[in-house]
Parts: sequence; C-alpha cells; structure tokens
Amino acid sequence: MGFSSSFLVLVALLSLASWQTMASDPSPLQDFCVVDKNSLVFVNGFVCKNPMDVKADDFFKAAELDKPRMTNKVGSNVTLINVMQIAGLNTLGISLARIDYAPLGQNPPHTHPRATEILTVLEGTLYVGFVTSNPDNKFLSKVLNKGDVFVFPVGLIHFQINPNPYKPAVAIAALSSQNPGAITIANAVFGSKPPISDDVLAKEFQVDKNTIEWLQL
Repeated sequence: MGFSSSFLVLVALLSLASWQTMASDPSPLQDFCVVDKNSLVFVNGFVCKNPMDVKADDFFKAAELDKPRMTNKVGSNVTLINVMQIAGLNTLGISLARIDYAPLGQNPPHTHPRATEILTVLEGTLYVGFVTSNPDNKFLSKVLNKGDVFVFPVGLIHFQINPNPYKPAVAIAALSSQNPGAITIANAVFGSKPPISDDVLAKEFQVDKNTIEWLQL
C-alpha cells in the first residue's frame, strides 16, 4: 500500500471516529435556524424558516420560571423549555428546565438519551446521584445545598430527592440538546404499551409474577 493510499485510510478512520464520538446536537452552520412550523418536511430536527421572517419572539417565551409549580404524585414538577417551546432553539444544542420538589419529593431515576445535564440548586437541599454504565454500575452521589452545581453525564440513569420533610426545593437545569428527551425508568419498564412480558420482568428483577403485576398497577 502506497503513501497516498495509507493516508486516505487514516483520514477515513479518523472521520469515522469523530462521527462516532459526537455526543451532542450537531453544530449549526448559520446564525440560527428558527423552526418553520408550517413545513411538512421531516428531518432530524426541524426545517428552518426564511431568515427574513424571523422575529425576536422566535427566541422568547414568557415562561414565568420565577414562579413555583404544583408537584406530581412523586413530589416533583419539571418545567422544560426546549425547541418545542422556543422555535429559535432549533440547531443550537441547548435547553433549560426548572424543577420543583415538594418536601420529601423526588425527580425519580431517569435518563436523557441526547443530553448531558448540569443542575444548580436555587432553594433548599437535594440529594442527587447517577449510576455509570455496565459492567461497573458505580453509584456516585452528593448532597447539594443552595448554590451548588452537579453534572449528570449524557444517557446515564440519575435522580434528585429533596430530603427535607418540611421545606420545598427548587433547581435549574441546563441540557446540551435542543430536545434532550427523558426516559423515566419505572414508567418505561412497568408502564410500556404494550406491556413487557411478566416472565421477562420477573426473571430480570428476581421476583415472582404477582409482584410484577402489583408494580404495573
């Protein structure tokens, strides 16, 4: 194999490696690509509207993130601001969330398949953690106080719990995708449609089928 052939093989391998290691949204090739909500074309992301038609409101939302939210049955509420709320976020690779926690409330174990998350505690205290991938499954956790910051790597299972039985907590999270996605582990495993076979779940969790049926209620 000659020098030129070897060089081409090396370039191809480096290109492949770069493609495989790209972990977040691709970089934009223009200043912005505001979503064209009228387009019927389906692409990875959204079609751009004509830049001449772009307005300041395409980059704005009166989200009232300063106001507390009602929490759900597990004691949390995630107010996500992504490309579905702000059209101007398209191709910019970032989104934002306010998370409210009731006393003893939690944002249960979940993953973001397309984003790393960096979380800042605004009020209260949070116990947070994530688990690394197979085969180690190492659990890393920390108690965060007001002003503290913690990072959850892309795709890893993580959670936040407010350990205070008397006071709520509030956090702001930034995520490295215009549409990070969320997979709540319990909902995905025990609430899939159609459901995963009880035999599969019972064997995986090493419990009897009656326990699986109870968890699926």
